[in-house]
Amino acid sequence: MPKVNKSVYYGTISAYYILVLWYDQTYIDLSAISPYPKSVEFKFFKGRLKYLTQLNMLLQSLFFTISFLNEIWGNTEVSPSPRNNSIIRKLKDLILPSLAFPISMFVGLTFWGLYLVDRELVFPKAIDPYFPPWLNHVMHTNIMVFVLLEMYMSFRRYPSRPLGLGILAIFMLCYLVWLHVIYIKTGIWVYPILEKLNLAARVVFFVSLLSLSVVLYIVGEKINQRIWLNRVKFEKTR
Repeated sequence: MPKVNKSVYYGTISAYYILVLWYDQTYIDLSAISPYPKSVEFKFFKGRLKYLTQLNMLLQSLFFTISFLNEIWGNTEVSPSPRNNSIIRKLKDLILPSLAFPISMFVGLTFWGLYLVDRELVFPKAIDPYFPPWLNHVMHTNIMVFVLLEMYMSFRRYPSRPLGLGILAIFMLCYLVWLHVIYIKTGIWVYPILEKLNLAARVVFFVSLLSLSVVLYIVGEKINQRIWLNRVKFEKTR
């Protein structure tokens, strides 16, 4: 894709995510169905930062904004040498493998997987009057579509597995701690499914989810390699 077209594409996706976040904060009010007492309800960002979905939306907004800026000021070579690479390109190439791809796929797959089993476990029907279906798909479907498209649109030099998986593991473990902090403070689990699991089942559940995030990281690595290996070799021989 020509550089100008990629700039327009990344700028559009960045603006799209930012506008969706603005819409959510401006027009979506879930206070009427919130299980949290007003005395402990989180006010910042309407309390949405307890949801991995919302954290991922912020992450995607950041990633596509960085991608847009890279098209303007960064390095747009297919496979730039580490010595000549720009900081913004290095940042882009680190965020997608370590966070943006695995977390988007994780959010989408786990949400729709649980939704198909029993939507009350993750997105109760009581939310429907307050949360339009299109917004649900933006946050849980489109996120997967756009990161998969990104895998085809741009090559990125994957970090070493210890580094990439380390960043992902730190993020996921921090979120796991955050879930427990909220539970300790409020006595309510962020996700209804956790209310139905005993301690042993929760441990298995969390370990399974962390394992899934690792698998998704490796899947992204393999997709990147399969799509771009021959093209990168061709570019280097030109």
